[in-house]
Amino acid sequence: MSSDKQSDKNKNNGSELENRGIQIGCQGWNYADWVTKAGDETVFYPRGTKPNEMLALYAEIFDTIEVDSTFYAIPPVSTVENWYKKTPGHFTFSLKMPQEITHEHLLRESSFPVVTEFCERILTLKEKLAAVLIQLPPHFEASKENALALKNFLTWLPQDIRFAVEFRQRDWMVEWTYEELKKNNVALCLVEGNWISREKMFEAIEKTENEFSYIRFMGERDLVRFDKVYRQGDVNLQIWKGEIENIKAKDIYIYFSNYYEGHAPESVNKLKTLFGHTTIDVEKLENQGSLF
Repeated sequence: MSSDKQSDKNKNNGSELENRGIQIGCQGWNYADWVTKAGDETVFYPRGTKPNEMLALYAEIFDTIEVDSTFYAIPPVSTVENWYKKTPGHFTFSLKMPQEITHEHLLRESSFPVVTEFCERILTLKEKLAAVLIQLPPHFEASKENALALKNFLTWLPQDIRFAVEFRQRDWMVEWTYEELKKNNVALCLVEGNWISREKMFEAIEKTENEFSYIRFMGERDLVRFDKVYRQGDVNLQIWKGEIENIKAKDIYIYFSNYYEGHAPESVNKLKTLFGHTTIDVEKLENQGSLF
């Protein structure tokens, strides 16, 4: 295939995926390393950006965000309302389920009151709520007891919120799991990370089907700064792009950790470019100055 035809094919594929509702964003927005320092080249946020200004600025560049803070505690109503008010109408949030549910109660029935409180709180986001990530710990092994807990938990989840489950133990990647997820309209979270091999993740794409898909790009937690790309993941992104094109879901949410390459905003724009999506230069934020 000629380079021109391949380029046209990439654009068409990107357009099709964009029409299906693919959204790509970062895992979190509140990073001091993303603020440009006086005299330095632009990083992401303008010089002097304050933490309470970051979300609104982020939402000028990207369309979605994964919120990590909900993993540690259920946010106050005022916080959720503030997220809603600071972002444009098309913006979406994916929230991590509190670790009290996933890591402490291990999805047992004792966690259900916390789940109820959490779900009621996040519905404050209304149409901006994309999905909830149920991130399970590596010690949540594929035992009979945990399988029963997972089955009951999935059945009990409310139907008016989208959920995705992230396993960090490869023994869960079996037909029984895929069937239980499909039965309850819960997505399998696909992860580029150290817990489960990329090959296993790609095999799961062929075996799972849901109205939406959830993908996370992680990385070795050996970086100490997040102001630029410190390791290139371009080849890996090309591989994932080909697999993502095989996903049957109507909506696809993809989130990057700073640890993937060192600077999540640049990783997001790399993948958006591969799909032919429009990207916005962060110089826009610098040129207009602070919004507040």
